[in-house]
Amino acid sequence: MQSITPAVSPPTPHHRATGATGATGATGATGATHFIVLAALLVIAACAKNEAAADEAAAPARARAELKATAGNSVSGQVVFTAVEGGVQVVANLTGLTPGDHGFHVHETGDCSAPDGTSAGGHFNPAGHDHAGPDSAARHSGDLGNLVADADGKAVYERLDKVIMLGGDHTIVGRGVIVHAGADDLKSQPTGGAGKRVACGVIEVVAD
Repeated sequence: MQSITPAVSPPTPHHRATGATGATGATGATGATHFIVLAALLVIAACAKNEAAADEAAAPARARAELKATAGNSVSGQVVFTAVEGGVQVVANLTGLTPGDHGFHVHETGDCSAPDGTSAGGHFNPAGHDHAGPDSAARHSGDLGNLVADADGKAVYERLDKVIMLGGDHTIVGRGVIVHAGADDLKSQPTGGAGKRVACGVIEVVAD
């Protein structure tokens, strides 16, 4: 009797199609994940840009501190801070000083209620740097160096400062300005050895 070999059916197209569909599905899922990640990054970048723009828009164009004498002194004057290209222009005019150099700083608190000006706290120093001169690479934000009073006790100070800011998290608005009895040596920690506080003022926005 002749033997008969059973016929073997080839894989159906359905089986092959199932494998292809799985590969396509995995590729699609990966593409969707990449799209979601890209979209999230774009949203984060847009938010950061908007926050920076809001800080810039919120920064005032000008601020001013009216300085008054602490107890036992006769110093008075004004300091004006103006936002300009490249930084903040600082202009101070004071009278009633003793001739010579006087430490001049932005302090952390806009409070001049204490008779000796100590309520203004220490130097404004959000970055945690050592005290230094105004042109040092690392310094307190409030380190503005010295005013120089003439024989009549008058002092004029002008500086384009690239560290202090009128807006953002490290704004000087609302903080204090202090003038000291002696010279700031620009190196002694934490305040330059400038001595007692002879004048204090609070930095406030100047309305347009």
